[in-house]
Amino acid sequence: MRQNAVNNQKKIQHLYARAGFGLDYATYTSTLTVGEHVDLLFDKSRKSDPVLVVDRSLLPRKDIKDLPKIKQVELLEEAVKYGKKLNVSWLNQMSSCDTVLREKMCLFWHGHFACRTLNPVFAQDLNNIQRQYALGSFKELLLAVSKSPAMLEFLNNKQNRKQHPNENFARELMELFTIGRGHYTEQDIKESARAFTGWTFDVKGNFEMKLAQHDEGEKTFMGRKGNFGGEDIINILLEQKQTAHFICSKLYRFFVNDTVDDGVVAGLTESFYNSGYDIQKLMTELFGADWFYDEKNIGTKIKSPVELLLGLNRSFGLKYNEPKTLFYIQKVLGQILFLPPNVSGWPGGKNWIDSSSLMFRLKLASLLLDGGLIEVEEKDDNPEDYKEMMEKEKKAQAKVERKIKAETDWGTFSASIPKGISKRDLGEFLLSVIPSRPFLEQIIDPGADNLKSAVVEFLSSPEYQMC
Repeated sequence: MRQNAVNNQKKIQHLYARAGFGLDYATYTSTLTVGEHVDLLFDKSRKSDPVLVVDRSLLPRKDIKDLPKIKQVELLEEAVKYGKKLNVSWLNQMSSCDTVLREKMCLFWHGHFACRTLNPVFAQDLNNIQRQYALGSFKELLLAVSKSPAMLEFLNNKQNRKQHPNENFARELMELFTIGRGHYTEQDIKESARAFTGWTFDVKGNFEMKLAQHDEGEKTFMGRKGNFGGEDIINILLEQKQTAHFICSKLYRFFVNDTVDDGVVAGLTESFYNSGYDIQKLMTELFGADWFYDEKNIGTKIKSPVELLLGLNRSFGLKYNEPKTLFYIQKVLGQILFLPPNVSGWPGGKNWIDSSSLMFRLKLASLLLDGGLIEVEEKDDNPEDYKEMMEKEKKAQAKVERKIKAETDWGTFSASIPKGISKRDLGEFLLSVIPSRPFLEQIIDPGADNLKSAVVEFLSSPEYQMC
């Protein structure tokens, strides 16, 4: 009986680590079956609560390049300020919401459709698109992202005109968003770019199709001929089963294991393709499959910086006296929401760990729960093109010391833990992977007076970096 209970608890823990950002002790010890927890996660994520912290009135009435330089500087400085506010607001939403599965899916699509823009309104719009369609139709999600001002701007489609086609958007659409590298030709890119000529947006971020800039000539794309427009190209890409395979492979690496099981992905691909790219059906199959809970998939993934931070926030009700502290922590750990390193997004896996970030990761729980001094390397995240415009002669890195000030709802957490819990049971709850016996022997007994010390020791272990 004990073994069965442990197995069920570990499965529930694994589900919430991957489909959400961790779980509380009551959920961990719940008598619900794993299948019932899967249903509960989807049920709670039916609603989509948008992040709305950046007012559309911030958008200028004309193209920023047509404004006086001093006004350009003011707008860009304002954009950076609201960009950080948007970042922290999304983190706070993920830290407190019930719709954890939708937010986790939104985080996945945030990396899949990686995009950088200095316009916080456009960034907010794209984030809400990814949230709205996170568990819906991939076709609708792809089309909405492709028409978003953030993506059209980022991938230069505003400069894509029939006299001078710009291939950037067309290339990334295939390489990163749909069928993947090696499944298209350079000629396909050229013809696809012609189909997307004229796709642009106005100063308010509304999608526009400028017919005068669109190439209406016949195009040959993936062996088919026609007077294709952008939506035709997207439809043809979705007809390729390779697109379903590409998406399922990325979802597998994000939610299951960095090492892809080709047989499992082949089955997911068939289901996803035959469903017409229904994301919810796909994820229901994934979380409901026995192989998802195989031992080889539990505790084998390195938590992303955001997952690590959110797990602590949710477990201990952390509230930051200075919200920008959240931004600084992301910088140190190497993942800043809304600022991916490039259009490929964050590489993930072992790339999350290096000599400097590992030490900070291991100290983070202690710093947040007990307070501490942190040395932050602040980098200038503004694109090169804007540095002169913003008249900021900054060094590439400037080390500063900052005091982390976070309020912890320790009372709620400690009240949820049974009195007299053994350190092994506490470790099994806090960690996906149980540490070695020598490590456990060094942990202080988590009696009523030592619970916090024992918790911090567990959270400071290398095993806590895994999920």
